[in-house]
Amino acid sequence: MSEFATERDRAADLIFDWNEVNRKGRILPKNATFFDETLRDGLQNPSVVDPGIEEKLKILHLMEDLGIHVADVGLPGSSKRAFEDVLRLCKEVVDCKMKIGIACAGRTVVGDITPMIELSQRAGIPVQVYAFIGSSPIRQFVENWDIELIAKRSTEAIDVAVKAGLEVAYVTEDTTRSRPEVLTTLFRAAIDHGASRLCLSDTVGHATPDGVRNLIQFTKNVVAGTGAEIGIDWHGHNDRGLALENAIWAFEYGADRVHATGLGIGERVGNAQMELLLLNLKLLGQLDGQDLTKLLEYCQTIASAVHWDIPISYPLVGRDAFRTATGVHASAVIKAMAKGDTWLADRIYSGVPAGMIGRSQEICIGFMSGASNVNFWLSQRKIEADDALVAEILKAAKTNDRIMTDDEVMAVVKRVRG
Repeated sequence: MSEFATERDRAADLIFDWNEVNRKGRILPKNATFFDETLRDGLQNPSVVDPGIEEKLKILHLMEDLGIHVADVGLPGSSKRAFEDVLRLCKEVVDCKMKIGIACAGRTVVGDITPMIELSQRAGIPVQVYAFIGSSPIRQFVENWDIELIAKRSTEAIDVAVKAGLEVAYVTEDTTRSRPEVLTTLFRAAIDHGASRLCLSDTVGHATPDGVRNLIQFTKNVVAGTGAEIGIDWHGHNDRGLALENAIWAFEYGADRVHATGLGIGERVGNAQMELLLLNLKLLGQLDGQDLTKLLEYCQTIASAVHWDIPISYPLVGRDAFRTATGVHASAVIKAMAKGDTWLADRIYSGVPAGMIGRSQEICIGFMSGASNVNFWLSQRKIEADDALVAEILKAAKTNDRIMTDDEVMAVVKRVRG
């Protein structure tokens, strides 16, 4: 490292970054915030279990450690258990003097708003109210709603929360398929009645990046016409596989708050993945001061709490994220390690530095491996290598149709060494 002034200088010298060519400017607005929906939308996934309160508390603390700004901790009006869990989470924030903000979701129905007011009063903490109602023509048709009814229900609910001194984010469900004249009417009504944020929801995962741009620019124009200072949220689902990409574009196009969930769990195929959103923004140089070393623990804790199986190929936290048995790849990693250079080893065949999240590169032995794989594997376990042992292990590996397990390699070692 001595020949480079800083790690950034070293990266610039050894890695040409096409991602930075013609970069227009900073992606994140200065007031950007991350909104974690794991304990609300995440628990609406049909395949998860609702964690116990101790697991929820641990997840909340990990959100805090990662610098996430606000957590939606549930729908307190949906059941007694939901209310009690949300109350306990609110009290934890107060007792531990946590920085993370607390939000709750509910329909634009007074009966869903009043439990949030009670929570705020009992816990002694401001609760951000996310009040939602469908706005798209297809939803209106199914529900037999008209714009007047939607506006009336919306403003009545907002009035109750604002009168109690709570901040309100007005959530139009299915915003990405809603007509501009309807959104204009609803947004203006919500702002007139005291809503301080508008949440644009891609409820069914319909949007493409063009749709994100068009909708956010439209919303900014409506807000500008009111003269009010209103925050803009983006809440995206992954039905087209675009949730993560759309979330990043949402920041660039002018949203100041983006929603995501741990591991992307949520309704149907889920939401934008919080850990991948944070990771990509970090790698793009947007989160220089944010420590992401607990991302692995965050994901593993959520997976355990909701009984979710992380795919082996999942970026960042999947079993194979930093694992290789390919001879050429392994050889390059091993050569970097032989230089005593973990920075180099972490990047030579990886676009994501494993050390950033507390993991490390792993070299395995398989049918595409070479002698360097075997020598490295043995050295890591302090087993003396010789040509005969290496040859026997490679012979076993080449007759296999998969990577050898540690036990299988050790069986060869014992057979050769007696």
